[in-house]
Amino acid sequence: MAFNGTWKAERNENYDKFMEQMGINIMKRKMAEHDNLKVTIEQTGDKFHIKESSTFRTKDIDFTLGAQFDYTLADGTEVSGTWEMDGDTLKGKFTRKDNDKVLTTTRSLVDGELVQSYNYEGVDAKRIFKKQ
Repeated sequence: MAFNGTWKAERNENYDKFMEQMGINIMKRKMAEHDNLKVTIEQTGDKFHIKESSTFRTKDIDFTLGAQFDYTLADGTEVSGTWEMDGDTLKGKFTRKDNDKVLTTTRSLVDGELVQSYNYEGVDAKRIFKKQ
């Protein structure tokens, strides 16, 4: 339950390059860099409720560890996949519905920050969040 709380995006690493690899146009990439994303995580056992709030949208996501679910990324890309817990790390593996390519992501706590890492087609990126 260590992930529980509200987390605000503080900084990104290689995020623009990652979004470019995902096929996101430059206008959406520039907006995403300043989206003021907040993520509220509530974990109860193996069930998660996540609320993503940004300048551009608010979305509620419910999932159970190991159970496949569908999700639409902020740019409109539709994916399907699962989250698993590996020790203290949440690991997600999602397949894009438009091209069957795989997006992997992890969430872990590092020095009191929530680090969300992404990989798509060989490009890695991170978003680092501070607890509110």
